[in-house]
Amino acid sequence: MYLPKPFIEKYRSILGEEADDFLKTFDEESQSAYRINPLKKEQKSFSDPIPNTPWGFYGKVSGKSAEHVTGLVYSQEPAAQIVGQIAAPKKGMKVLDLAAAPGGKSTHLLSYLQNTGVLVSNEISTKRSKILVENIERFGARNVVVTNESAERLSKVFSNYFDLIVFDGPCSGEGMFRKDHEATQYWHEAYPAECAELQKSILKDAMKMLAPGGRLVYSTCTWAPEENEEVVKWLLDSYELDLIDVPKINGMVEGIGIPEVGRMYPHHFKGEGQFVAHLKDQRQPVTQKMKTSKTNLSREQLSLWQEFTREHLTISLSGLLQTFGDQLYLLPDGLPDLKKLKIARNGLHLGTFKKKRFEPSFALGLALSPDDVEQFVKIDIEQFELYVAGNIIQLPEQYKNGWYQVVVEGNGMGFAKVVGNTLKNYFPKGLRFNT
Repeated sequence: MYLPKPFIEKYRSILGEEADDFLKTFDEESQSAYRINPLKKEQKSFSDPIPNTPWGFYGKVSGKSAEHVTGLVYSQEPAAQIVGQIAAPKKGMKVLDLAAAPGGKSTHLLSYLQNTGVLVSNEISTKRSKILVENIERFGARNVVVTNESAERLSKVFSNYFDLIVFDGPCSGEGMFRKDHEATQYWHEAYPAECAELQKSILKDAMKMLAPGGRLVYSTCTWAPEENEEVVKWLLDSYELDLIDVPKINGMVEGIGIPEVGRMYPHHFKGEGQFVAHLKDQRQPVTQKMKTSKTNLSREQLSLWQEFTREHLTISLSGLLQTFGDQLYLLPDGLPDLKKLKIARNGLHLGTFKKKRFEPSFALGLALSPDDVEQFVKIDIEQFELYVAGNIIQLPEQYKNGWYQVVVEGNGMGFAKVVGNTLKNYFPKGLRFNT
């Protein structure tokens, strides 16, 4: 493939004897991979695991498969999976994914959080935030809010709030050249330095949100030292931060002049390009008061929701209930007041209040396992193909009329009404497809 001459010269200088092996990889195919979702009750066996990763596998995922529709699998490039693995949040943490779309790193972080704590998944682009919402919803997590904001505006609401911030910075994209050939067209010699200035400006606001004693994982999908080691040096000079050593697994090598950071090259590892640094804040923790979000349900709405949970759920969902119009959402506990922010997904969408009744959402049916509900209907793959195309399903037996979770291959894919032996179709119109 075409590579700019200054790019070739730059990496011949940086890599020396390894440069030929590195440059040859650009004529090879990019490597696809995916992760399995540990939040889903029913797991499957997959082949070709990525070494030294808890949930990663090599291979391609079909967007029309039951595994994808139920959120059991998520496509993510192999090298990119190292970022969430280095961050590895502990249960109960308050976490920010600052540049989150399309959702690979956020869903990876949610795998570690296991529906505890809170993840604020942010994307400044409105168009990309919608894709992020769709991927988060399919993953089925209950403890995430998706925001559509600048880092500057977020920092005014989340001052010293997050135990962990993951920032996969907008960069020159060198590590994606093989996957996205068009990325070479806008690369020029000064581009990495220009990107580094943007990264620093965002990091200035990110550091306002990091709680004393918290951790920052900074990553890019480029090899440019200007955007990687130079930005890390700037962070160390500007803030009370220390480096945490990144384990050098799967062919990862030390950074240029900074051995604690990690670089991934395609001639060392079956994947694309990635840089990652892990930093810890050295300030002493402080206690701070915060105005938190409050519920706004009417008595009637609360009564309707409680009635639905008594009849249909076997578990209690913890968190803060809030309505937006006639839509009911469940927010993670301990969030500040979010009224001044643009919200793309205000927690888990539970459903809709209608006249004297409550209707459960598609998202709730994805977030629950069959063990969490009183009633579910299993459909086979043939019925699944009909259902995702928008068809009703004729069931082999009579059921009591009412709401049921639709289950395929052991995992939920929304709620639907059953009338006699007919499963009505509640698969969202915007997601329907023919297999």
